[in-house]
Amino acid sequence: MATTDGAGGLPGQISIGGGPAGPGRVKAADLAVPAPEPEDRELDAALRPKNLDDFVGQERVRKQLSLVLAASKIRGRSADHVLMSGPPGLGKTTLAMIVAAEMNAPLRISSGPAIQHAGDLAAILSSLSEGEVLFLDEIHRMSRPAEEMLYMAMEDFRVDIIVGKGAGATAIPLELPPFTLVGATTRAGLLPGPLRDRFGFTGHLEFYSVGELELVLRRSAGMLDLKLTSAGFAEIAGRSRGTPRIANRLLRRVRDWALVHGIETIDARTASAALDMYEVDVRGLDRLDRSVLEALVNKFNGGPVGLSTLAIAVGEESETVETVAEPFLVREGLLGRTPRGRIALPAAWEHLGLKMPRNAVAAAMLPFDEDDDEQ
Repeated sequence: MATTDGAGGLPGQISIGGGPAGPGRVKAADLAVPAPEPEDRELDAALRPKNLDDFVGQERVRKQLSLVLAASKIRGRSADHVLMSGPPGLGKTTLAMIVAAEMNAPLRISSGPAIQHAGDLAAILSSLSEGEVLFLDEIHRMSRPAEEMLYMAMEDFRVDIIVGKGAGATAIPLELPPFTLVGATTRAGLLPGPLRDRFGFTGHLEFYSVGELELVLRRSAGMLDLKLTSAGFAEIAGRSRGTPRIANRLLRRVRDWALVHGIETIDARTASAALDMYEVDVRGLDRLDRSVLEALVNKFNGGPVGLSTLAIAVGEESETVETVAEPFLVREGLLGRTPRGRIALPAAWEHLGLKMPRNAVAAAMLPFDEDDDEQ
């Protein structure tokens, strides 16, 4: 499926879908996000929606994208380039696969970190067939030379190949067949303006509501042949942090727990017991999240405390605390970032079942600064 050398494909890329059979091309349904177990890979692939009608949530983006694709099919041309931004696990890769399926086109998959030289990108672009969809995940991490080559490829479907060095170097223009680039990024602000402006459609994916996650879980449970009560769906959805990927992962873990305990129909009590065992609490906080809050409250009296000090207190790297735990805690109103450091907000004390002391109330009144680099 994946090709990692010159024999069947190019480094760091996967090809799937509607093109002719050959090395490196398999059916879209066979694609799965890498996972430790073959069963998980198969389930991840099976649970992905195959068309826009099956895609749950993101109503605004779904309708806009549907219009873009329908218009392209009426014109008989490749769809405009598409940029998907938003937090991980909300469906950016799935939507890229859907774009290819809706356009009945093959899909080529690569990522920004895999393209570190302009030559890497030129090799991928020159091997595209007409109408093919190229998906670049984490496009903001692509190297600057490759990024500048992409400008011309997206706009004029042409790249210049430099042959030779120094004064004798010659630029040879290479015409490309029309293709559709689908870019995905978790940090749209890091994309340079010239690249961002070349996308014909930009969609920002939002976190899902509990009701939308219940719909996702109902679809997944039907495909996995699981029986859940309405309360069971609600229990899992409420702990899924607004993210379908997490919801499906928790559903599989609840399934395992129920299977081992001989339970056929999963209700709220069963789901709660299973998720408690996996250390996912009623608000979706995991072990690291609670460790950060407990250290902040119990060791530093609610803060303020610097990021590096807080990270040492929980035995993690500063980057792990900042990128893994903090975004969800801030979004839930449990943790605040101030010019003097991190503080526990009233909801954090309440969630831990503790009474907020008076001096902690004063700390919680400090002004916030989301761009603070306090260490």
